[in-house]
Amino acid sequence: MNDKSPPLTTSLGFGINPKPKAGRGRKDDISPQTERKARVLLVDGDVESRRLMTARLTTANYSVESVDSAEAALDACVRSRPNLVVTDLHLRAMDGLGLLNELKSRWPAVTVIIVTAHGTIAQAVRATQCGAFGFLVKPVDKAELLGQVQRAIATSTFALVGGDWRAEIVARSELMEDRLGLANRAARSDAPVLLTGENGTGKEILARAIHAASRRRDKLFVAVRCKDTDEDALEIELFGRRGPAAEGTVGLGFGAIDAARGGTLLLDEIGYLPSRLQAELMAALRGPSGHGQAAPRVDARLISTTSRDLKELMHCGDFRQDLYSHINILPIEIPPLGRRREDIPLLVSHFLEQATEPGGSGKIYTPDAIELLATTDWPGNVRQLFDLVKQNVALSHNKIMSKEFVQRSLGGTAKKLPGYEEARDAFAHNYLTSNLQAASGNIAQAARLAKRNRTDFYKLLARYRVEPNDFKNERSGRTSKNFGSKD
Repeated sequence: MNDKSPPLTTSLGFGINPKPKAGRGRKDDISPQTERKARVLLVDGDVESRRLMTARLTTANYSVESVDSAEAALDACVRSRPNLVVTDLHLRAMDGLGLLNELKSRWPAVTVIIVTAHGTIAQAVRATQCGAFGFLVKPVDKAELLGQVQRAIATSTFALVGGDWRAEIVARSELMEDRLGLANRAARSDAPVLLTGENGTGKEILARAIHAASRRRDKLFVAVRCKDTDEDALEIELFGRRGPAAEGTVGLGFGAIDAARGGTLLLDEIGYLPSRLQAELMAALRGPSGHGQAAPRVDARLISTTSRDLKELMHCGDFRQDLYSHINILPIEIPPLGRRREDIPLLVSHFLEQATEPGGSGKIYTPDAIELLATTDWPGNVRQLFDLVKQNVALSHNKIMSKEFVQRSLGGTAKKLPGYEEARDAFAHNYLTSNLQAASGNIAQAARLAKRNRTDFYKLLARYRVEPNDFKNERSGRTSKNFGSKD
């Protein structure tokens, strides 16, 4: 280890973490995750009630966060992934039962305790029938509180023992929650996982999360970059140095496949693996005999990532079908940022925190600036978003960063997602022009194609400023002239 502070490393799809970026074939020393205090989220509009329960739970060595509304509770669950939610039945806007249903719909594994007054015990009983772990009656007895919280946390699977496997992941969208559910289920087996998605979507960070959630979490996570690596160097990196030169030489015959034994081996961008090395990898996966009679050389959980279409590569003869079949047992597609825009404000908030130097003054975006970021096209996905936030924090002279400032930093390279009205009008205009082109400008025929009467069709043309005469084709004109020449 050197004395320099490790650089910030993008999470590629979910967050930023101050840890060294793994180099090619780096064997990251991932020690057992530090045990954390069990996290309890208290939801209660009564300040005094929150204060009393917080004090009791904190004294009992729980990590406690308290909020006063269901909306704040949902945000807190996204941010901190509590082991247990203790919520009052009576809340403003959304009540405790509504919060319970929302929590269970988003995170079925979350454990919830309902707190109620004497007069609403029947409602609390109904809440337990809807999935609540149990209920407490106000005024809450200390022994009852601590006993029930202890039992509830013992049954919770919302956050795994030994640390939160997805602590580095920042996401609230249903789409990402679905992918994370798949990843958590994949972590329970040793079957190969294939993570697909565009560059910058978070394939490696999800691979690390799967490793952290697996039984192999105490072993090494070894990453090998298959892209932009010399073929001979990549061969040595994967399989170690072989032949007479390596005999009797300590360390030279030790490759990533051997280093990852018992842990997880990540083949990043496997679509770039040369054909010759694909054959060697397949031989290692099968075992020395090639017929399964001996143990395979790869005794590691194999996770592969790709931003390329492996099926298309197979069709072109650039990727082995047997290798594809082997690595594609548990496929997970990671969506681009454009399909999970509801995550952008949360990501921006997280990135602002990560991009601010220790001791530096925090900076924020105006609501208009956040809206611009949320509706901008991000071809580089979350990596590009983080780079922009980092640049904005470094260049802004003001604490508050405006929409105009962000627009200037985006320059002419960013495309803004159109609003609903704008997108609808553009679709209608394009539809009408295509319709008239197909009908060669004939209004009656175009109206029939659109399944509208001529009056309504004329109104649509006027509304979207489409001129039918612009679509009279030249063939109609030539036909008329030919008929005229015969007279």
